[in-house]
This record gives sequence, C-alpha cells and structure tokens, in this order.
Amino acid sequence: MRRILLCVLLLIASPLHAAEQLKVVASFSILADFVRNVGDDRINLTTLVGADSDVHVYAPAPSDAKRVADAKLVIVNGLGLEGWLPRLVQSSGSKAQVITASAGIAPLKLGSAADPHGWQSVPNAKVYVTDIANALAAADPDDAEFFRAQAKAYLEKLETLDREVREAVAKIPPERRKVISTHDAFGYFAAEYGVQFIAPLGVSTETEPSARDIATIIGQIKAQKIPAVFLENISDDRLIRRIAAETGSKVGGTLISDGLTGEKGPAPTYIDMVRHNIKALTSALDH
Repeated sequence: MRRILLCVLLLIASPLHAAEQLKVVASFSILADFVRNVGDDRINLTTLVGADSDVHVYAPAPSDAKRVADAKLVIVNGLGLEGWLPRLVQSSGSKAQVITASAGIAPLKLGSAADPHGWQSVPNAKVYVTDIANALAAADPDDAEFFRAQAKAYLEKLETLDREVREAVAKIPPERRKVISTHDAFGYFAAEYGVQFIAPLGVSTETEPSARDIATIIGQIKAQKIPAVFLENISDDRLIRRIAAETGSKVGGTLISDGLTGEKGPAPTYIDMVRHNIKALTSALDH
C-alpha cells in the first residue's frame, strides 16, 4: 500500500508538460524559429517547409495532412505566402486554430500583390513574435506567463539585432546601397534600412522573368553602377550569374531569404540569418 501511495505522490509531483505539450505546426522554417524561441519545451513543434526549402512552391505531402490534423495551432505567415495551405488544412479535417503571424504588419505592395516577406525587417519580426506569444498563451493559459517571459527575452535580442543592422548600413556609402537579388524578398528590409534591392523575379519564385525583364535589369545595373549581385539560398543561381557576367558586377555572396539553412549552414536561426545577410551586404558594398 505504501508503494502505491508513493507512486501516486510521484505522479502528482512530476511535471506533466511532456505529456501535455501543445501541438503546433509552423508553415516554414523562419516562422518555426520564432515559435521555438517562444514555446521552447512547452510545445511540440512541427515544421512543414524545412531548411533550405522554398515555401512559395511547396507541394504538401500526405504526412503533412496528418500533422495538421493533430495540431491545436497552425501558425502561418499569411500575406499570400502559403497559397497551398488553406487546401491542406481543409483536406486534413483539422480543427486547429490557424494563426496569421504577420497580423498587424502593414503590407508592402508589388503591383496588385502583397509582399509576403515581412520578416526581413527586424521590427516586423518583433510583431511576429508578439502575435505568436499571444496565440500560444491563449491556447495554453497554464503556460501563458512562461510564453510571455520567453517572448520578452527574445524581443530584447531582436532589439539588439535591429541596432546592429542600422549601425552596419550606416557605414555603407549611400550611393553604394543598391544590389540585385534573385526575387523580391527584401522589400521590407529595403524600406526599413535604406538599401535598394532590384530583382528579376517578382515576389514569388514561381514566376519567370522575360528576356525583356532581364535586358532592363542589365541596363539598370550599368546605368546605376550597381556594385554587387546576390544569390539566394532557395533559388537557382544561373540567372544571377548570367546577369553578373554580362554587367561586370561581382557576385556578393548568398543572401538567406525565404528559408533558414540546416544546422551546419550559416543561418540555422533567424538571428543568424540577419547577421549573415548584413555581413554579406556590407562586405560587398562598403568599399
């Protein structure tokens, strides 16, 4: 009898978080990093579009439907980024609440489309994190204080990161703050920090530039003396290398745009990604 009583007391005293972790699905790797920083070990997190993968053109697998069906929260970017996701949620029969992490961000427009790459501005990243913390706290009130404390600590890191970016850009001569990148993933970075980005693709990697588009960009590079062109970790690099060869602009390296790298890559986290990008930009432009 004493042994049974002891087992009962141990069960009562032991933490239940492992058994009661909130099941959360994040649509892609950058969003998952935000969620992980807030949720830590209190959540069971699944990422649909993993490292070095392109969320624009993702084709969900049957296993994704099960992941979404089992989740309590599905956290998405919104702004038209995950065009494939509403059908996935519907086909899975999931009762999960879908949270749009970019809620509260004023979208930039490119033609009639919204630019979905809101995370490229660190102040916007802070909005994402706050939205995620509020969603996790509402879904799991018992851990609400934990989520808020985690978010507060991470937001302080993002504040430091934002200062780093501003200080780095300030060292680049104003006339050299212009680059070519693969697609329009850096509009929010450009608007926030004053670096001009020109891209042969639109906001989505699904589009293909015409010969006229490419010729226009080559003319623009020559006329404006744009010093560097950049590859992206999620895109085919042949187009950018061709533009570089035809203009004499140097390839300034690879920018991380729509997906983090694996653990062994240069940007396994969002903070690593921003630091990698600003280092690549400053080393190519600051001389």
